[in-house]
Amino acid sequence: MTDYAIEHKKSFTLTAYGFSIRSNFQDMSALQKEKAEFWGSLKADGRYDKLKDAAKDDLEWSVNEVYQGKPWNYFAVEARKSVGDATRIIEFPESEYIVVAGNGEKEALFDQLTYLAFGEILPRITDYAYIGGPNATYRQDNGDGTFYGQFWVPVVKK
Repeated sequence: MTDYAIEHKKSFTLTAYGFSIRSNFQDMSALQKEKAEFWGSLKADGRYDKLKDAAKDDLEWSVNEVYQGKPWNYFAVEARKSVGDATRIIEFPESEYIVVAGNGEKEALFDQLTYLAFGEILPRITDYAYIGGPNATYRQDNGDGTFYGQFWVPVVKK
C-alpha cells in the first residue's frame, strides 16, 4: 500500500508551456509518447531553457488540467520573472492537497506518481474528494541519477 499525506498548501502559481492531449487516458504508452514528443520539442526549440532560466528554484513541474473543455499537459516552473510566450499561467488554490511522494527515473517519475495517485490512492480515500482543477507533480534531482517527486491534487473534506 502506498503512503500519502493530506497537507494544507498555500496558493501558488506556475508558468507553463503546454499542449492539448489527444491520447486516451487509459492508453498509458500513447500518453507517455505524446508527452515525450512535446517535452522533446521544448528542449529542441529553447523553451525548456527559457522556463528554467525564469525559475525561482530547481523544481520542474508537470501539470494536468482540463482547460476550455480539453485535457492539457504542461511543463512548468514557479517563475521569478515573466515568460512572455508562456502557454498559461496556472493558479493553484489554497487548499488541502493529497500528496504522494516517491523516487524514480527522471522521465518516468511524473507519470508514475500521477497514475499511483489516481489509480490507487484516490479511489480508496473516502473522507476527501478531488475538487477538479489542475493537479501537479514536481521532480527534483537527488544527485545520484534518481529523482524525488511529489504529486499534489487539491481535495476537500467530504
